[in-house]
Amino acid sequence: MPFGYQGRILHVNLTGGELTLEHPSEAFYRTFMGGSALGLYYLLRGMGAGVDALAPENILVLSLSVLTGAPFPGQSRMTAVAKSPLTDCVGDAQCGGFFPAEMKFAGFDALILRGRSPRPVYLWVHDGEAVLRPADHLWGRTTGEVEARIRQDLGDEKIEVLQCGPAGEARVRFAALINMCSRANGRTGMGAVMGSKNLRAVAVRGKDRPPVADRPGLTELARRGTRRIPDSDVYGLSLLGTSQTVRPQNAAGGLPSYNWASGVFEGWEQLDGRTLADTILKGRDTCFACPIRCKRVVQAEDGALPVDPLYGGPEYETIAAFGSFCGIDDLRAVAYANQLCNMYGMDTISCGGTIAWAMDCYEHGILTSKDTDGLDLRFGRADAMVTLTEKIARREGIGDILAEGSARAAAIIGRGSEELLVTVKKAELPGHMPQVKRSLGLVFAVNPFGPDHNSSDHDPGYVDFPARMAELGLVDPQPVSSLNREKVRFALTTQHVYSCLDSINLCEFVFGASWQLYGPGEMVDVVRRVTGWNVTLEELLRLGERRLNMMRVFNAREGIGRQDDVLPKKLRKALLGGVTDGARVSEEEIEQAKDWYYEMAGWDLPTGKPTRVKLDELGLGWLIPNEGSGPAA
Repeated sequence: MPFGYQGRILHVNLTGGELTLEHPSEAFYRTFMGGSALGLYYLLRGMGAGVDALAPENILVLSLSVLTGAPFPGQSRMTAVAKSPLTDCVGDAQCGGFFPAEMKFAGFDALILRGRSPRPVYLWVHDGEAVLRPADHLWGRTTGEVEARIRQDLGDEKIEVLQCGPAGEARVRFAALINMCSRANGRTGMGAVMGSKNLRAVAVRGKDRPPVADRPGLTELARRGTRRIPDSDVYGLSLLGTSQTVRPQNAAGGLPSYNWASGVFEGWEQLDGRTLADTILKGRDTCFACPIRCKRVVQAEDGALPVDPLYGGPEYETIAAFGSFCGIDDLRAVAYANQLCNMYGMDTISCGGTIAWAMDCYEHGILTSKDTDGLDLRFGRADAMVTLTEKIARREGIGDILAEGSARAAAIIGRGSEELLVTVKKAELPGHMPQVKRSLGLVFAVNPFGPDHNSSDHDPGYVDFPARMAELGLVDPQPVSSLNREKVRFALTTQHVYSCLDSINLCEFVFGASWQLYGPGEMVDVVRRVTGWNVTLEELLRLGERRLNMMRVFNAREGIGRQDDVLPKKLRKALLGGVTDGARVSEEEIEQAKDWYYEMAGWDLPTGKPTRVKLDELGLGWLIPNEGSGPAA
């Protein structure tokens, strides 16, 4: 009998409406465990190179893990995997909330979605059964309206709904998947993929909770974490959310401002987590079985921008993207932009980053009011930012171009706008600056699905958490500002940790390599107690490495390699103001770091592609097209 997982994967052919069931072996689950690695298996097995990300041939996988739904903190996560319409690389995004656990209780470990329905539909999954239902009446409605209507149609207020939103219907290239009206598979455009398939939503409900191998041991592990919270680094996260990060980021000169021209923002205090808590915070929300309660819920009823608590509240990345990126210190406007993104289904990082780029273009005279539908897009214009967010969601006027993301918009507009981009692989950077966090900048460059702040540990972690790092064999702490060979080893090693977490679908605020509630050894412990498998830390790190290599192979098939692992030119310009005044990214330093990184990863130095030797070592020989020891694609 399996522990922790259902042993059932649902395949949905939306073109013909056929639903089929697969029962993978225990060996399959132990090899991939779920989440991102499991999703990549189906992409690499079922889809060839060159597929348009918005074509029916793209495969969208919604994948849980062998841990999802078990009674302990941080496990209610789901990964969406497909080819990204934003980057044309592999697409990957995680969400939390109650949807993942409920999907597991509904009887399935993953949903494999192929084709395109001839008419709008939604997938109703419940108690081991599934059916496609008409969704014409849901098309064009906001996420809040759709969630309420599905629950009404099916007569159950406890149904959890994952949906693409109107932005996904419009194929905004950074459209997100939204559940609970406030939790997002945000990055890489997974909402656009779902919308392109005429699949408006997935609704789930069930009572089948898989048994765990060692319930007493798991219960004690959960209680241990709960007892730690008041004295842990996650306590501030519980009280103030990630918005607590605004203050230290600005103090370190690492708060991206004015489209990354500066690392400091004079209006930072108006955006800080303490200000949010003292003004518009209504409450704190959580995910299934998690005591941390880190999600913000905000409300503001008066004025022109009413903020509805149904749509949650802004976290650090959103505050930076719509706030300091754009030179805006109006927290109410930032919260309203966050609400619009959750209503329409858009990634806040890419949306805010694209607007900041457009504002920079306006400041440089590249865009004028004739291009912007009359909007004054100078930095600091909160009204223009809010209007533009809704225009993007609806693809109206200038919003139609910006809905392509800043990199594609720059290709359309030209006139030197490319020089102002802050993107890697066409994806906008999150709010952490490579000028300050140098190894994180390397990971931004080499990460297969684009720049991501949750794909490795941040630079201070090596110094600040030596005991946790020692568990990973990292025993030579390096200065925060360094990017030497040992710092590159730290980047790759912790990248394997976070890659594993995205496959066993554990929250990176609960489990991780540094400040989190549980460390690497306890990550092993929880997998053992749920599944009964005698896993080791080495095995889990190998899982993370396997997933990372599968991503690189997917990209290699698309012709994406070392030449795409580059940071934007704008980061080479000197920053203005604060403690990082004059700081810049060195292209030579990044290129040297990439050589070390590829060497340590076992990849081909000239191309950045996994070698046949490395893939065979990871049990991925089935990805090797022919004999030899060179690059795999």
